[in-house]
Amino acid sequence: MTTAGVARPDAVVPARSGTAARLAALGRAELTLLMRSRAALITALLVPAVTAFSMRGMVKSLDLGGTGLSMATVLLPGSLGLALIFSVYANLVGVYVTRRESLVLVRLRTGEVRDWEIFAGGALPALLLALVQCVLLIIGLTVALDAPAPAAPHLVLLGLLAGVALLVAAGALTAAVTRTAESAQLTFLPFWLLSMAGSGMFVPREVLPGAVADISTWLPFSPVMDLLRGAWTGDLGVIDQGRLSVAALAWTGVAALGVRQWFRWGPRH
Repeated sequence: MTTAGVARPDAVVPARSGTAARLAALGRAELTLLMRSRAALITALLVPAVTAFSMRGMVKSLDLGGTGLSMATVLLPGSLGLALIFSVYANLVGVYVTRRESLVLVRLRTGEVRDWEIFAGGALPALLLALVQCVLLIIGLTVALDAPAPAAPHLVLLGLLAGVALLVAAGALTAAVTRTAESAQLTFLPFWLLSMAGSGMFVPREVLPGAVADISTWLPFSPVMDLLRGAWTGDLGVIDQGRLSVAALAWTGVAALGVRQWFRWGPRH
């Protein structure tokens, strides 16, 4: 899940530049490294698509009667959520750990680049990758499943934005407790598995036992999945949309506070 290579900070960030220029420079450097890493590209591009299509049989076997859901309204949002986790979260855990252990982050902090710009600039290629992946999945699955257009298209954008913000912060927080680039290939698994099992990615919470479903509602990625699913079901009112957005923002804030408290900019030896 890591992106190989080390960028020279003094060659990346121009002196006395504005925020936009610094972010663009960091993003270009990370994009160059990402394009050189075939493993990262294959993982981010192929795993969500293959998993989404392989889940058709499992979703078809679920008893969706009375839930108001169909195979399309389960698979489409689930595939977008999975694409975000692999393209953004899993990728960034490796990126942040690799740059930290290679002393890149320490060197960047000696210049004019602010801390949040380091995280945001490093995340830009992952966000671009996620956007491309999501567009391809929406088109491909809509055709394959003969699915209707989203009933509330704005919730697709809102859900993706909420998911990206949460996963960038979560990726940095996971990197804070990850010691090596090699272990970054494992430390992303708990969040991914928890989201797969409990956040309604491919198994809607409506089919889970009552107590389990109630607990799963409070998982970090659940508001994102609810927003994405609501885009196709069209059953989210304005109050529900606001509540889910606030919940996703709150989890993002918790992760950001954790990063501020525990993230180490130098190698964890």
